[in-house]
Amino acid sequence: MLMEDQNAKLDAVLEGINSLPTRDDFHRLEQRLDTLESDMQVVKAAVTATNRDVTTLDHRVTRLEAA
Repeated sequence: MLMEDQNAKLDAVLEGINSLPTRDDFHRLEQRLDTLESDMQVVKAAVTATNRDVTTLDHRVTRLEAA
């Protein structure tokens, strides 16, 4: 009876250990984060350029309205 209880506990521990992420899982996650970082740099550049365009357009419209 005691051995069955110990085996059940060890099975639970083994199941928990098997569900932990592996080194490969972390490596894939790191690669995805690197890709995301480079994508975000592109988005940031696009947003900055768009903001510049909107500011320029706002100035042009303001001058046209004043004329």
